[in-house]
Amino acid sequence: MKVLILASGGDAPGMNKFISKLAQHFGNELYACKRGFKGLYENEIYPIRYFDPFKYANSAGCCITSARFPEFKEKQIFDKAVENAKAYDAVVVLGGNGSQKAVIDMERAGVKAVFVPCTIDNDVEDNEYSIGFDTAVESVRYVFKNVMPSMEAFSRACVFVTMGRHSGNIAKAAAKLVKPDIVITEDKELDEDKIVEKIKKNFSKERATSIILRENIVDENKLCKKIGEKIKPAEIRPFVIGYLQRGSKPTTRELRIAYQFALATIKAIRIKKLPIAVLMEGGKIILKRI
Repeated sequence: MKVLILASGGDAPGMNKFISKLAQHFGNELYACKRGFKGLYENEIYPIRYFDPFKYANSAGCCITSARFPEFKEKQIFDKAVENAKAYDAVVVLGGNGSQKAVIDMERAGVKAVFVPCTIDNDVEDNEYSIGFDTAVESVRYVFKNVMPSMEAFSRACVFVTMGRHSGNIAKAAAKLVKPDIVITEDKELDEDKIVEKIKKNFSKERATSIILRENIVDENKLCKKIGEKIKPAEIRPFVIGYLQRGSKPTTRELRIAYQFALATIKAIRIKKLPIAVLMEGGKIILKRI
């Protein structure tokens, strides 16, 4: 049985553990696309050993590489990619909502595929957990705990910017762990007067102020500059956590869940009732027809 695996849209901690488990099971029958759907379209496909997956099993990143490829929606490109995919008995796609939709489209074109949620934003529909989320949240906690002591020394305010293009899940989960003064995960939660008031109150007590802000709501530098004019002599600093959320070493929980997702994927390929999404529901990993 020839199996193909690809990662679309971006990397997520835990992906390599998932890939290495499939490599262990399928051996020389497992192949991978470089750069996701772009590699599928260009037929840039190699045996899994080319990517040395066992070397990276417990590391972040994506040993087979990933890419965004919006051109995949174009009929001519899609048709060529599907033609390449049909050379395999099953195609495993790691990614988010866009990747899941692509799996459904490919199935309609005759490709047997498995979708596995891998996105630090943890925003895949009808799914409780996506590979990468626990590590992303832990990275926010780590930064917060290691930056705030310095902020306390100067009674400063700090805006910690988390990833999550259109989802506040990372910010919300991290906030439950570190308990910041203010959490902003949606546009409607941004209240500059409230921020100013909180910073002034804390500064009068020689305390720092912590703010967690989801990206893409407001420019953090402009926000800090505007608020900074209103809180003098107190100070405010932005801290963009950024790719640390993707590049941090996967947590123990992350590795365990990725391994379980891999076992479920192997089962899905064996029973041949594809296309299937491997999802988490009620704390358990399930196979769901899509």
